[in-house]
Amino acid sequence: MTDAVKLAAEVLKDHRASIDRLDAILVYTLGERFKHTQAVGKLKACHDLPPSDPAREAAQIERLEDLAKRADLDPEFAKKFLNFIIAEVIQHHEEHQS
Repeated sequence: MTDAVKLAAEVLKDHRASIDRLDAILVYTLGERFKHTQAVGKLKACHDLPPSDPAREAAQIERLEDLAKRADLDPEFAKKFLNFIIAEVIQHHEEHQS
């Protein structure tokens, strides 16, 4: 193995370690987020509030798109990601109201 290949392997190893740490952060962050959205769902169910809030969801999508732009992340990807999360949250809220 050449020195360049060894160096590339070390750099690759470092990148993968960073990716693994970031994946863990994402999973734990999503877990924490869902704890809060579940509490919101229970609160909505107790007070007969609708499971979704389209105005809030639209504002959150706009906010996330702006954050994505500033983070040099594709805003369309960020929008799809948040829409996926919102759909999951609404499903949980609807389950609490059943």
